[in-house]
Amino acid sequence: MDSTSKKLQLKSEVGLIGGVSLIAGVMIGSGIFMSPQTVLINIGSPGASLVIWACCGLLAMLASLSYAELGTVIRESGGEYIYIIRTSGNLMAFIFAFTSVLVVRPTSMTGLALSFAQNAVAPFYESCAPPDVVVKSVAAAGLLILVIVNCLNVRFSIAVTTILMAVKFLTLLVISICGVVLLIQGNTSNLQNAFEGTSQSVGVIGMAFYQCLWSYDGWNNLNSVTEELKCPQVNLLRALIIAIPMVTLLYLLVNISYLAAMTPREMMVSSAVAVTWGNKVLGSWGWVMSTAAALSSLGSLNGSFFSGGRVCFVAAREGHMPNILAMAHVRRLTPSPALIFTTIISLIVLIPGDFQGIVNFFSFTAWFFYGVTISGLLYIKIKFPELPRAYTVPIFIPILVLLAAVFLVLAPIIDNPQLEYLYVTLFILSGALIYIPFIHFKLCPGLLDKLTVVLQLFLEVAPADKNV
Repeated sequence: MDSTSKKLQLKSEVGLIGGVSLIAGVMIGSGIFMSPQTVLINIGSPGASLVIWACCGLLAMLASLSYAELGTVIRESGGEYIYIIRTSGNLMAFIFAFTSVLVVRPTSMTGLALSFAQNAVAPFYESCAPPDVVVKSVAAAGLLILVIVNCLNVRFSIAVTTILMAVKFLTLLVISICGVVLLIQGNTSNLQNAFEGTSQSVGVIGMAFYQCLWSYDGWNNLNSVTEELKCPQVNLLRALIIAIPMVTLLYLLVNISYLAAMTPREMMVSSAVAVTWGNKVLGSWGWVMSTAAALSSLGSLNGSFFSGGRVCFVAAREGHMPNILAMAHVRRLTPSPALIFTTIISLIVLIPGDFQGIVNFFSFTAWFFYGVTISGLLYIKIKFPELPRAYTVPIFIPILVLLAAVFLVLAPIIDNPQLEYLYVTLFILSGALIYIPFIHFKLCPGLLDKLTVVLQLFLEVAPADKNV
């Protein structure tokens, strides 16, 4: 096991370029190919939609700067989980891990799978929306193929992620350049009277932010591997300052390109906006854009699989998750139990789910815990100002991020209450009902021992080193 740990540690060293690639590669996924039309539907006007995209980029930047200070004060891997356990205690950390493993990560992966499927099947249904059963079948197939790949071969999974990352950047560059050409040619009619029809409903604005922030999710990804980052006190901040503004600029250019080629109405009724853009701009080569968008979503989904065991490993190490989720295959060195478990939950979420609903509930839950994490930073800044840190963010920045998180969580509930948000909130709080008897008071400590042994033998897994 010592040689195994050494190999994995060597593979996971991340420099500045690797850090930028990790952030940008995870951020650029399904969102920019699926969310523009839903943002436009919610907010009602092209001008306001561009403002939303710019504001979300700014919010991601401010939140990442706050996380950068946390990452230099608490230099441990695990992201939000480790920050919450160090600042808010075991109960809130368990609730986060419980919700992340059962809700946040599976819904994220399901959303990516649906995006992949919708773009993949779009060329076959040019004149109508693809049947729901077809989209969900392709999405399920994508999930199953990638879980098999990630369980069998780490090296192949990394190669797939690297290749698909290049496809993402090339696709966005092509769309951006074509958009500039269209504007030079005078295709600006869709950008005139850009703010006409803008919705002023607080809840609708919140929903537009939910859909847009899905595209920026991943800004906090580097904090999950702080232990593996070379010189984190320098490279963490530099990687964020390079990656997030670059992605924001690309997103704005791509949205302008969409609006240069399509009317707002065409965007709103499109089931896959990048495919519609490709058909109008590239003509008979429009299928290339459909393929590229599908591959981009598949790349992000594969990246989610690759990093999927991080919270499971760290939470199980702290005694907050079943031991089986912190185990790896004895020969292939892959976190197969965590991957299989997350895939099963994702397939269950896929059955009733639709892309827009999944994104809304993902964003609602994610920003609740981002707010809890930022509150922990404010606690550290006020209570322990003497702690050594290589970087300090001005206190008004985490305060602004916390206010934004409160708005994003409360606005849709106050403006348009839905039972679904109550169910999600009750599910989050139900984590306490599991923590108090089984974790805090350690009732039935050997409850899962026999099942764990059976699964260990069946899956050929063993406890993994913390650096896995």
